[in-house]
Amino acid sequence: MDSNTNIDSNTPRRAGRNGAARWLWLAAVLGVGLAACLLVLRYRKHAPESVHHWRAVREGVALELEMEALDPAQREGPLREGQDVTFRLRLADAESGTPYTRVWPAAWMGGRTPDEHGGLADCRAKVKSYLEDGLFRGNELDLNTYQILVLNQDASISVVDPRFSFGGSRLLAMALLRSPGADWALTGDQSRLFVSMPGSSRVALVDTLTFRVERELELSAPPYRVALQPDEGYLWVGGGAEPSESAGIDVISVRPEPRLVRHLPTGQGPHTLAFTDDSRFAFVANAGAGTVSVIDVRTLSIVQTVKTGRAPTGLAYSATAGAVYVTDAVDGMITVIDPQRGTIRASIAAEPGVGPIGFERRGRLAFVLNPESSSLQIIDAASNRIIQSGKMEQGPDQLGFTDTHAYVRHSGSETVLMVPLDGVGTPGASIPVVDFPAGQHPLGKSALPAGILPAPGASAVLVANPADQVIYYYQEGMAAPMGSFSTHGHTPLALQVLDRTLRESSPGVYETTARLKGHGVQDVAMLVNSPQLVHCFEVEVAPALNQTPPAAAPRVDLLTDTQNVPVGKPVHVRVRLRHPTTEAPWQELPDLTVLTYLASGLWHERQQAAPQGDGVYAVDFVPPKPGVYYVAFEAQSAGLSLHGSQRVLVKASAEEMTQ
Repeated sequence: MDSNTNIDSNTPRRAGRNGAARWLWLAAVLGVGLAACLLVLRYRKHAPESVHHWRAVREGVALELEMEALDPAQREGPLREGQDVTFRLRLADAESGTPYTRVWPAAWMGGRTPDEHGGLADCRAKVKSYLEDGLFRGNELDLNTYQILVLNQDASISVVDPRFSFGGSRLLAMALLRSPGADWALTGDQSRLFVSMPGSSRVALVDTLTFRVERELELSAPPYRVALQPDEGYLWVGGGAEPSESAGIDVISVRPEPRLVRHLPTGQGPHTLAFTDDSRFAFVANAGAGTVSVIDVRTLSIVQTVKTGRAPTGLAYSATAGAVYVTDAVDGMITVIDPQRGTIRASIAAEPGVGPIGFERRGRLAFVLNPESSSLQIIDAASNRIIQSGKMEQGPDQLGFTDTHAYVRHSGSETVLMVPLDGVGTPGASIPVVDFPAGQHPLGKSALPAGILPAPGASAVLVANPADQVIYYYQEGMAAPMGSFSTHGHTPLALQVLDRTLRESSPGVYETTARLKGHGVQDVAMLVNSPQLVHCFEVEVAPALNQTPPAAAPRVDLLTDTQNVPVGKPVHVRVRLRHPTTEAPWQELPDLTVLTYLASGLWHERQQAAPQGDGVYAVDFVPPKPGVYYVAFEAQSAGLSLHGSQRVLVKASAEEMTQ
């Protein structure tokens, strides 16, 4: 044991051995032992066995580490490789118990090398290597970073690691979708991402630890808008402008497995969604019907349909006002609805063209953008009056907020305007603005509302510029972005942040989630700058349980030559599917689909395979550029998955294009 670490102990001291002292000593031992047993029994009765707990005291600081499997079904027994685990670190003064707040600890988890024995010197060396190396040795978990998810114009989601210097970010992974995404919603624990795909009338569920599409939900109409209510009980899915007798929204339960539970015919879309903070009511703006539907979430029933104008488009709920605010682009009105009564509380005259609306985090001031007049208006929810107005750059179309600023994106300009929140709120006063350039080209029109969002752990924002194919990082107080992240050839439409850092969930308690890698003895190494200390907790991770072997999937045998195929001309790929043990041709598969993609991830195509009899299937594709292509196969009926199947390698060359 490390001599510099003080571990709490209930071991009694030994007393004298002669006469009465011996009996006093024995009685004390028995008394302490009995009390200790009662305490242990009481602790075991009340403490959850599913939480793995470690405690140490170093430099006067009490450190506690808890690890708990996210899946309740996996919480009994040891920690195991492959489990998704919550890491919970508590820091407090060892004497007073006062929590250490806002200290931002750094932590990593990794196995030991043969020359490491677990002492303080090894711990310090390990932390030093983590800080210096940046790239780890393979099985280490970094609990201090965030990743940027990029919804691309094509049918993909990029995962970008921003740590590899601004301008030199690394593409970590790509999630390939069945068709391009239109909107998305991330769960609070950041383990699941829901993506609407109108081109295939589906909603995809992406696992954010593996970045794979876990499953898809097929809907009767193309989905566009998706939103999670605050308590994440339901995912709400709105449709587009396509005419339909049953136009409305779909309600999907999120846990344990997503499933469609209700379709509500609210009226013609496009739809916009908002909720009360307590998830009691949901609001749906039906632009094609000129109404807003007020929905009781407990009964999933429409309790009121409010006529608000000819084209209600923007929705924002204010907990401070206890009302939802609706903008109408055609009538130029802003309607305030009382959700409890389902009645109009106020109507505010603005200008035709009003659209996006959002409240700063106090919920007092509403910012309303007008892309047609290139203006911003500010509403005081206390009086339901427009108190300030100002001109913006060309086509303001998106809002973003930090604790100190409101950010305005413009479709016709590369300039992002910032409004200091401490400088607004005075009726009749001008709106102060500061600007910075977010790229070289105008940001362009976007139907997605998430092109600007706060960066974790700093007064900074991330801005996606589709024309530049770049994400810019801007820190408040600077004259220009500090740097940029490459999107690796994809056109970014919207951003999400996966915050993998240890975040303070309550005073002195820091949490994050991660998937355990490797097994055996590992160290959870932590570093705190103030007070300065380094400590490693020794953690035993059991091997993953042997899973039930999956049913034998078909073997893929290539029947055509795919080496040095010409770019720009159809490539005919034929394969035969065989049983892996009997070698017999596999029976016909009606659901065999083929994903063809460039190795760099910059192009892909999905299509149905054509059966030709005797287990043979064919697919044609045209390689758009030179490079290495992979052809992967998927058939759920045969247990054949894209990630588990054998892939066909195709090498495309430009040499034959000159013939």
